Amino acid sequence: MVDLFGRAGLLQEAYKFVENMPMEPDVIAWGSLLSSCKVYKNVDLAKVAAERLLLIEPNNSGAYSALANVYSSCGKWDDAAKIMEDGLHPQKDEIYKMMDKIWKEIKKMGFAPDTESVLHDLGVEVKDQILRYHSEKLAIAFGIISTPENTTLRIMKNLRVCNDCHNAIKFISKLVDREIIVRDATRFHHFKDGSCSCKDYW
Repeated sequence: MVDLFGRAGLLQEAYKFVENMPMEPDVIAWGSLLSSCKVYKNVDLAKVAAERLLLIEPNNSGAYSALANVYSSCGKWDDAAKIMEDGLHPQKDEIYKMMDKIWKEIKKMGFAPDTESVLHDLGVEVKDQILRYHSEKLAIAFGIISTPENTTLRIMKNLRVCNDCHNAIKFISKLVDREIIVRDATRFHHFKDGSCSCKDYW
């Protein structure tokens, strides 16, 4: 029901429905409302939905990500950046440090970030940072610091891998001399020694 109200743009009705449920609203109810807030760019209600969702599941990273997306879609870049910076992972500092190191090294190898793929009207340095910290890159950095050398890294993603990440992972596979398998929304990508099994067609 919450999803139906949300799809119709009836966000206040969706909120009232959740608030008046005979049982305690769960993660799915608040998550549905939060998703609808992104579509209709309702920041105030998104904050309420995210807060209530996080009371139930404090470590639900999807809620943070969804709220950051609402802020971004409304042009509230500072608020979105603050959520991104807060981070949830206990090894956050190590992961980001490793990603910074990898980023510098692959640039030396000839990698050029695809800043054109960042839609926001931002400076080149900010775009560079946004691309550097895409989720699959951070997952790879975590894999590198958490597994023995030469271990194959396996990453799963529910969306299509972006052009910048695809290109970066080719360079990373060569840099760290590891096979990296990324399962995105459309296929498996097997990265090894600087190339991908999809031959750059996906």
